[in-house]
Amino acid sequence: MQIAPASASEPLTPYARARLRFEIAIVLALSFGASGVYAIVQLIEAATREAALNTQQMHINRPLSDRPGFDLTMQLLSFVFGLAPVALVVWLTWREHRPHMGALGVARGTPRERLREVGGGFALAAAIGVPGLAFYVTMLVIGLNLQVVPTSLNAYWWTVPVLILQALKAALTEELVVVAYLFYRLKQLGVAPWVVIVSCAILRGSYHLYQGFGGFIGNVIMGLVFGWAYHRWGRIVPLIVAHWLLDIVSFVGYPLAVAWWPQFFG
Repeated sequence: MQIAPASASEPLTPYARARLRFEIAIVLALSFGASGVYAIVQLIEAATREAALNTQQMHINRPLSDRPGFDLTMQLLSFVFGLAPVALVVWLTWREHRPHMGALGVARGTPRERLREVGGGFALAAAIGVPGLAFYVTMLVIGLNLQVVPTSLNAYWWTVPVLILQALKAALTEELVVVAYLFYRLKQLGVAPWVVIVSCAILRGSYHLYQGFGGFIGNVIMGLVFGWAYHRWGRIVPLIVAHWLLDIVSFVGYPLAVAWWPQFFG
């Protein structure tokens, strides 16, 4: 049974609208809606400790076993099963005709257009990266953020490839679910573009609240920029590329920074 029209501009029946709202609720409950709730609880727990927020640490990529072989296995399983929300939204929005993932902003294009998409991702990463780092340091200094440790994985031959995969997982899941999928479904429900951009940005900030208030504000700003870019370009690849680059720099660059400048991480 088709619960939504192939085009976001076609009108929905009341029954289809109700089913679409339930679909969105289920997708969020299985992905970033649930993450947002957990992040709020984590922030409350951290804020009610005796220690100040900026003296507490939050580790993002942690060892899953103290035995290297099992750690690698579970890290890879985390990557594979972590892409389940992506598979779900692709399934829900798949089109019979090409481009099959057009509803998610993945369109057919020439090599030149593909290059422009990747270049747009690099530009977005540059626009977000440096100001984002400065904002994080500011929030940490004034005590509104935890010390975010991008990785505490031990150094093995597979550490960097695993971190790159985890960065890819974050980029694919966040941009395809929080931006592409929600933009498409909310547009079908008749929600104004600016409301969609703001709502998705707030959702992005909510599931980063475990980092502190600075993590929330910074990711809301990032969400507004990414949302505007997606609304303007209609392509999701630049957002995925930008997010992937930012997380690679964060995940892989952190242990290198600790090794090169240990005095700043004492």
